Amino acid sequence: MTDRPAYSTDLTDAQWERLRPHVPKAKPGGRPRSADMREVVSAILYVDRTGCSWRLLPHDFPPWGTVWYYFRKWRDEGVWERMNARLRERVRRRAGRNPEPSAGAIDSQSVKTTDRGGESGYDTGKKCEGS
Repeated sequence: MTDRPAYSTDLTDAQWERLRPHVPKAKPGGRPRSADMREVVSAILYVDRTGCSWRLLPHDFPPWGTVWYYFRKWRDEGVWERMNARLRERVRRRAGRNPEPSAGAIDSQSVKTTDRGGESGYDTGKKCEGS
């Protein structure tokens, strides 16, 4: 951990140890990473939980551009999906269930939409509904 104040979105040591293997390693031969990956993940979780803009990330996290870079890179590489899948499998195994869900529920819309979109109003000249 760092010397910054703790946020409610920060990972515990146990949570970080569970996620650490899923965080991609730095590529060999390039410039070494200057950002602490635990802090980057904490910053991403902070933005996700609080809904703040990337640019409004508190200054005691890594620079917002660095955090955004890793979020976007990991999104594009499927890291978040794989991480979520591994965590879901773990939870299901602990509950004594098959690691992969075998069924799903699809909820239909309670209020049906119209077949045509766009704006519609009342045409006083034609005395009818229309555009």
